[in-house]
Amino acid sequence: MSSFTVAADQSVCAPLSVLGRDVTVPLVTGGEVTYAALDYAASAPALQRVWDDVAAYAPYYGSVHRGAGYLSQLSTDLFENARRTVAEFLGCRADDQVIFTRSTTDSLNLLARVIPDDCQVFVFETEHHASLLPWQDANVTYLNAPRTPRQAVATLERALADRDPHGPALVCVTGASNVTGELWPVRELAAAAHAHGARIVLDAAQLAPHHPVDLRDLDVDWVAFSGHKLYAPFGSGVLAGRADWLRAAEPYLAGGGASRTVTRRADGGVDVQWHESAARHEAGSPNVIGAYSIASACKALTEAGWDTLVAREQHLIRTVRAGLAEVPQVKVLSLFGDDAPRVGVISFVVEGWNSSHFAAALSAEYGIGVRDGLFCAHPLVRTLLGSDPQTQGECGAPEAAPGEKSLNAIRVSFGAGTPDEHVERFVSAVKELVTSGAQWTYHTEDGRCVPAV
Repeated sequence: MSSFTVAADQSVCAPLSVLGRDVTVPLVTGGEVTYAALDYAASAPALQRVWDDVAAYAPYYGSVHRGAGYLSQLSTDLFENARRTVAEFLGCRADDQVIFTRSTTDSLNLLARVIPDDCQVFVFETEHHASLLPWQDANVTYLNAPRTPRQAVATLERALADRDPHGPALVCVTGASNVTGELWPVRELAAAAHAHGARIVLDAAQLAPHHPVDLRDLDVDWVAFSGHKLYAPFGSGVLAGRADWLRAAEPYLAGGGASRTVTRRADGGVDVQWHESAARHEAGSPNVIGAYSIASACKALTEAGWDTLVAREQHLIRTVRAGLAEVPQVKVLSLFGDDAPRVGVISFVVEGWNSSHFAAALSAEYGIGVRDGLFCAHPLVRTLLGSDPQTQGECGAPEAAPGEKSLNAIRVSFGAGTPDEHVERFVSAVKELVTSGAQWTYHTEDGRCVPAV
């Protein structure tokens, strides 16, 4: 029931050129090593192509929608062309709007602000906090974690069947889990939502960097994603989709750019006419460099070819999963099982190890950057670890000494810029740490496990 087809491993392409690929870091055991950035799910390194495009534009930077001068006009054209590029990248419909935001979190909070007052929202507990939390002021129903894609669709259908059929409803769902990397049945969930008169927004933060995302093909109403996961820096994001709720609501932020006209009333107050376009929710001077960097990344991924990018990533996934499978002490976390289609995001725990300790050793002794914690998806990680989903915890590592049990996990993630050597070094390091233990002493400092000095 997956909504996406994983390409066979045909011609595996070389990794795309990214910033930081030659950066070396010191090891506590002595010497230096080329840094293996395996935390793409948090922030992917910027593509060299994106950085070059931004550097070429930087001398021509000017105010957007604000000036008559040449640089302002050039910057405005670049900003609006970036909007059109993103719309094409996402397969937007003719009347869809593309709004530039700060991030996926910002995009979904924007949407939460514009939904009708009587809207009922449905969201699985498996979501990242960016898509789990913005709806708390709405009539929200949290759905239990499904164990198969089919169960996800059935769970949603039952919940929607029990709602008031006369009011508006919205379903929020991820395209790919930021914890397990598993692909969700987006088309089927969209069909279920629409069959019950609901709309659906897709959190594509982890999907868009790994697979093509097409609103028309998936039949979703909105999509949200972040530039910093799409190989584009500068704190930018996108919300794209249906315009009616966006036009009907008050602006997300009130200020210049969102307003078409502002006049004083006789009683001393102010009357405002807001824009009907995407500008309605883009008040203030926009992050033109961020928008341009997203558009550049969209072009770069499209030109590289999704078939070859996906094939190469699947090769890396197989390498990591096969290597971890050879270590009995490693448990890989999964909702849908080993055969579920997935992107390059894999979380696991190691028997006898505190996850923060293990991640610290990978960094300090091998120059490998991964993430440990609950990955801003607390209910999901706790469900996967078999702990009480009500147990409190922080996004980072809990206060636990090396060797103590911790309610967090380790996440390795990679993508279009990851060399084979990085994942091979990671697999080798995991095996060595499990077999021989850490070579250094570690302690907890400010909530983090760090090498003792």
